[in-house]
Amino acid sequence: MTKKPTPDLSKLTDLSTKELTDSLIEYPSDFPLKIFGQQQAGFAQAVLEVVTKHDPGFIAASMEMRASKTARYVSLTCTIRATSRAQLDAVYQELCDHPMVVMVL
Repeated sequence: MTKKPTPDLSKLTDLSTKELTDSLIEYPSDFPLKIFGQQQAGFAQAVLEVVTKHDPGFIAASMEMRASKTARYVSLTCTIRATSRAQLDAVYQELCDHPMVVMVL
């Protein structure tokens, strides 16, 4: 039997690190987040709490809400002031982990 060569994973690690440090977004900038969830009481308030935790200057009145055709789901658009990649990663992670949130774009 021929032994398979061990792949050089260092190149993959370097690429991942480079991708994390390079960004197409210039900070600070306005960045829209689209958050989807089922139509239920408290959904908008829960999203607002997470968003304002990561962007204290976020204005609640700027949140846009749209119901699906069947009104079973709702989407919220929150345009935050993004100050860093770490901030964006943190808000995305917390929103995705929230039990009322179905998806975040």
